[in-house]
Amino acid sequence: MQRKILFYILSLSIVSLQAYGQKVAGQNSSTQKLFRGKKETTGALFTRNAEQLRLAFVSPKIVHIQYVPQGDFKSNKTDICLPRKNEKVAFAFSQNTNFFILQSSALMVRLNKITGSFTYLAKDGKRLLAESPSLPRSAEQINIEKVGFDDSKNKVEKTANGDLVIAHVGSKSIIGTAWKMISRFEWQSGEALFGLGSHEEGDMNLRGKTQYLYQHNLKKSVPVLMSSKGYGLLFDAGSTMVFCDEAPDKKIQLDAVNQLDYYFMYGPDLDQVVGHYRNLTGKVQLAPRYAFGYIQSKERYTNPKEIDSIVTRFRSNSIPLDVIVQDWNYWGNGLWGHKKFDEKFYPNPKEMVTKVHQKNARFMLSIWPNVAGNESVEMGAKGFVLGRSVYDAFNPLARKMYWKDYVNKNLFSLGVDAWWCDSSEPVDGDWNDKANSIANNPRARYELNSAGLNELLGPLRANLFSLNHSRGIYENQRLVTGQKRVVNLTRSGFAGIHRYGTFIWNGDTKATWADFARWIPSGLNYMATGNPYWTIDAGAFFVKSKSQWFWKGDFNKGTQDAGYREFYVRTLQFATWLPMMRSHGTDFAREPWQFGDPGSPFYDSIISQINLRYRLLPYTYSVAAMVSNADYTMTRPLVFDFMKDNLVFDIKDQFMFGPSFMVCPVISPMYFEANGREINQAKTRKVYLPKHSAWFDFWTDLSYKGGQTVVSDAPIDHIPVFVKAGSIIPFGVSRQYSDEKPDAPVELKVYPGEDASFTIYQDEGDNYNYEKGQSATTTVKWDDKSRILSIGERKGSFPGMPEKQEYKIMLVSTNEGARPGKNLITFKKLIYTGESVKVKW
Repeated sequence: MQRKILFYILSLSIVSLQAYGQKVAGQNSSTQKLFRGKKETTGALFTRNAEQLRLAFVSPKIVHIQYVPQGDFKSNKTDICLPRKNEKVAFAFSQNTNFFILQSSALMVRLNKITGSFTYLAKDGKRLLAESPSLPRSAEQINIEKVGFDDSKNKVEKTANGDLVIAHVGSKSIIGTAWKMISRFEWQSGEALFGLGSHEEGDMNLRGKTQYLYQHNLKKSVPVLMSSKGYGLLFDAGSTMVFCDEAPDKKIQLDAVNQLDYYFMYGPDLDQVVGHYRNLTGKVQLAPRYAFGYIQSKERYTNPKEIDSIVTRFRSNSIPLDVIVQDWNYWGNGLWGHKKFDEKFYPNPKEMVTKVHQKNARFMLSIWPNVAGNESVEMGAKGFVLGRSVYDAFNPLARKMYWKDYVNKNLFSLGVDAWWCDSSEPVDGDWNDKANSIANNPRARYELNSAGLNELLGPLRANLFSLNHSRGIYENQRLVTGQKRVVNLTRSGFAGIHRYGTFIWNGDTKATWADFARWIPSGLNYMATGNPYWTIDAGAFFVKSKSQWFWKGDFNKGTQDAGYREFYVRTLQFATWLPMMRSHGTDFAREPWQFGDPGSPFYDSIISQINLRYRLLPYTYSVAAMVSNADYTMTRPLVFDFMKDNLVFDIKDQFMFGPSFMVCPVISPMYFEANGREINQAKTRKVYLPKHSAWFDFWTDLSYKGGQTVVSDAPIDHIPVFVKAGSIIPFGVSRQYSDEKPDAPVELKVYPGEDASFTIYQDEGDNYNYEKGQSATTTVKWDDKSRILSIGERKGSFPGMPEKQEYKIMLVSTNEGARPGKNLITFKKLIYTGESVKVKW
């Protein structure tokens, strides 16, 4: 039976191009009717003619702005922000000839009565942000159309992104209107802006840039801006968007909304701004400890024997591993995205997963939003298919059926531990040869991809699929069990997705040094939005060069090319300091032994990086607890910690990992170019050491003053890493998987020069008992003046917690220029039983 499923898209025609309520050409602003204001319980309502503008205090530091050109306020229904009961915020409301003034204990907001422009000021009157005083906002009314897809005429197109269904549009009809809304701000001189998600361009400071916000294989758009002035903006809209800080029209354009809806969030620290964002959108779930180990993947393992042999080889060669990944095409032929193993190649998938578990590893599986075979028939009969064989993730009943009848029944019940929700955009308009001509035209790509997203999802929710898809996985898995934390590695990300156990990766990248350099600021800007977990395919996804614009790697010989081996090692060194460390890609396998034999420099470097990742686990897992419990950001732009040093604002190749480490990836070849051409140059790179701190070279323990640029060694076995003075870092022992040796000794390394504090967090590692208080923390403090290290009383407990902990404590010398390790003072052993203890030097 032919099925027709209806959706909303933007009409190509625009109704009423008038800018509502705004100054038009030739009109004197002094003759415009003034806004009138009325105090409300949480703020004030301002009106002028048909316009309505509302300001509400969510907290003393968060202001919610809503605007409609005419009619009543109408939510954009994004579910970005969680339902909340606004706290009662004390504020004063007053006015003078030119302004309405609202003032909380932390903020003062002024509204210009003539133009309706808001200005945000700190309580001391210092300006933070102002909307454009002449034209703060404008709106154009647009048509919303209902589109009928005729499934009987669908075609399947084979692409690098899998078998994609090309839907046939059967009918269109106008069913309503929305607004194309533009909001304008005046940024200050010297102000830097960050955020908006992970994008290909590789911009760090977004001032003077244009960024198109839509979901794509290589774009993870998030409508959040963070400022070096200590505030953030969250736009509660689900449409595609444009950020433009270039003349002639500097703007934030929302392509389809019911109302302009944004939040102003004041810190003044950016960690505080992130806290406000998460209070609005939800807390970050604590990922299981194994997610911070090492994850091995490739495109793709093809049968249980191969999976077993890979895990066995890791274990027999004593290479740490926590997760093995099964990528796409485990399903039956012609059933793209079917959530069931093909029995021809996987006769007993439960046994396959069990063998992985018996070797103390976890199993991650790729699942797609596509439905195929019986799924398509069954979900289609209920109206749960959007079109292009994509299920309706916006419908809670469809989300439940997708999970219960297919994912849980056929996959999770086998013992699968973690999900790889691939293709969660779920449509790319330019992922083919036909788009080669617009590969370097960002606006053309935005227009093409926006049209596809609008057609499939509707313009009001074009950016929202991944948020709802992830919600379904998270909420429904939690209904099944609390013994496995949800882990969802997904390609598309949006505001609010962090609350659903997600990690985002930057998409199917290509192996060039220029691309690698752009990954770093792209990821930092994603994590600056308050969504903390982002990662990469170490080595890039595409290695070779083919006809498609995106399949343009520089290394056709792959792992046989010394140039690619060096590239892979440098990208893996970068991944070591990301929230998730994983290796994946096509063209060539990525296991460590593909890059040489033991004793060869590339192989040894890979193994040393994986071992370092496991030694860092006590630190990394404790920082992950800070992310969940204290709204921290694990991998972070330098501006988060050094806002007073404007020299860090546009540094693209340095970042902080937790409160202590500054990581400086190598982003150009030092040994070999492509095809093994040897390079003769110094194996060093320049590093800027931010002001207002001293720094220690992680590898040599030499100390340096901040506020200077140094030349740091960067041989193939490591990248420059510096430790901030006033740090306490817990290191673990080498181990083969994250849960091995839970009672092993911990090395506490103290980097003096300032007072320091660090809280070590422990729990069972992979269940939700921590939500019931089953966890333990130990706070360690260093008093720099008295030279006393205090280990506080352990708070809390959990099943299986070791009663005793052996600490090896090391104090690094602050003698600048001392030889490596010369003045290390070591307190060899301390047995900690949970009671407070002090150690004096």
